[in-house]
Amino acid sequence: MTTVSTFAAPQAQTLTFRPARASDALVCAPLVFASGEHEFEFFLGVSPERCITFLAFAFGLNGGRFSWRRHEVAVDANGEVVAVLAAHDGRRIVADDPHVVFTLLRHFGVLRTVPMLLRGLVLETELPKPRRAQTLVAHCATREESRGTGTFSALFAHALGNVERGLDAPAREIVLDVLVRNTRAAALYRRLGFVDLPRRKPRSKRLPAELESIRMRFEPRKQR
Repeated sequence: MTTVSTFAAPQAQTLTFRPARASDALVCAPLVFASGEHEFEFFLGVSPERCITFLAFAFGLNGGRFSWRRHEVAVDANGEVVAVLAAHDGRRIVADDPHVVFTLLRHFGVLRTVPMLLRGLVLETELPKPRRAQTLVAHCATREESRGTGTFSALFAHALGNVERGLDAPAREIVLDVLVRNTRAAALYRRLGFVDLPRRKPRSKRLPAELESIRMRFEPRKQR
């Protein structure tokens, strides 16, 4: 566990950081959902409550892109998780697709899983998996009352450089995705050192317009 010593925001100075645990599932699931609620609702096609229930189930598993093993958390002075992020190392995601199929089948059954997988393929045209040389930062969320206090910036600064998570820039290309309409989050990522990458192809006609996203790459030297 790491403790913050100096950060600009007073609230951030009381944070500690640690790898997530399986026991964090119930508190982290709503945060993970908040990180991409529109994407999850499109992908799963169920209510927000059912999305969160699924994410809590998947977070508690030992493998897969939603697993606690992929996540880092920020904890406040009361011991409560207040922020989360995940890192998906492109060298270690080979089993992710079969694992998500297995997880969906276990939780939703065959009839619901098939259309979910089809929507997932559409979503992946907008949010592609990281290449082998990349690490995708995802599930970035802060508890509502802690937003604007430097909490996520502190968590990201803590995670940056973690070789085991593939966040050892510049050896790794660190990328993330943000909705075009989520201008507040995009502004935060730019302050952290991310820059917009040009679009390579138009948005799929089968993807709702509100899910159009920007892929960003961590290039701190280009900060202005």
